Amino acid sequence: MLTQIINARILTPQGWLKDGSVLIRDNKILEVTNCDLAVVGAQLIDAKGMYIVPGGVEIHVHGGGGRDFMEGTEEAFRVAVKAHMMHGTTSIFPTLSSSTIPMIQAAVATTEKLMAEPDSPVLGLHLEGHYFNMKMAGGQMPENIKNPDPQEYIPLLESTHCIKRWDAAPELPGAMQFGKYVTSKGVLASVGHTQAEYEDIYTAYHAGYTHATHFYNAMPGFHKRREYKYEGTVESIYLMDDMTVEVVADGIHVPPTILRLVHKIKGVEKTALITDALACAASDSQEAFDPRVIIEDGVCKLADRSALAGSIATMDRLIRTVVQKAEIPLEDAIRMVSETPARIMGVLDRKGTLERGKDADIIALDRDLNVRAVWSMGKIVEGTNQLF
Repeated sequence: MLTQIINARILTPQGWLKDGSVLIRDNKILEVTNCDLAVVGAQLIDAKGMYIVPGGVEIHVHGGGGRDFMEGTEEAFRVAVKAHMMHGTTSIFPTLSSSTIPMIQAAVATTEKLMAEPDSPVLGLHLEGHYFNMKMAGGQMPENIKNPDPQEYIPLLESTHCIKRWDAAPELPGAMQFGKYVTSKGVLASVGHTQAEYEDIYTAYHAGYTHATHFYNAMPGFHKRREYKYEGTVESIYLMDDMTVEVVADGIHVPPTILRLVHKIKGVEKTALITDALACAASDSQEAFDPRVIIEDGVCKLADRSALAGSIATMDRLIRTVVQKAEIPLEDAIRMVSETPARIMGVLDRKGTLERGKDADIIALDRDLNVRAVWSMGKIVEGTNQLF
């Protein structure tokens, strides 16, 4: 099937195309051009000057539509994935908070099944924990947190190829061996829920930890112990030029001024935007999956208000927040939800930009940056076809 989107303002790796056209055949992009193409037999879709941009690549998300990936079931996964696709996510790495090995194994089985389906938006599993610093547990379940255990992680990674990312606190005993092992298996090692200072981060980076989990959250900045001052995890990561970061860009987890600072220092190519969304995101429900969590002020918090516990954001909210509140250019915001996360997760060869030969993952945004249509692998996501 041929589909042609016309009269669009298209973001390409070379910049914006005004009055551009995207030609899609089945699940691939055939052409992106500003030439006046007339393709016989193509379904014409008039974008009416709207923004046509790459679909969002979500690399840290716990659930949506009232369901959580920790449930491990196929139904929960499908509901949560569809909920985020309605808001502009076209590729997704479902995330588990600190879990038991049986919980991880259940999610692995479901992830493998969904990844095997043709044109699946599910690209792999992300394990956020459970090898974290207990003092920085935040919204993680403390009963599941422990030091890295090779008797757990080696058999698990030997049994599956669907785990694409695993987060840990590098200051824990065994964390360096963990980082070296997981990266040897092609898994992204990320620093998170940590009290690491510069030497920890420097050593971790050289052991394979190249990414930072929800930057600024669950990690210290510049601080004092008695009369002396010390760099925090935040400053240490800034000093690792090639280390990538992700930020929860809901405007609450990280204030707009700090979003602007991250963009200024790390830049577009090292910064990904994430939702870190919980089950209540993209849902009418005001109840969190975790009974310890409440929803208040547009964010999820622990009930005692001691820490943020996750967001209710969706991909389109990230874009609007970064552009409208942090005053970052739209093209940079789009790249940080598509191109950069695709590069971080090693899928830029087929995802993250609008180019000939790549997967037809596309979103249409109106001038107020609301989603008007979503194509995943060339197929319109049901319920998002507001252009036609």
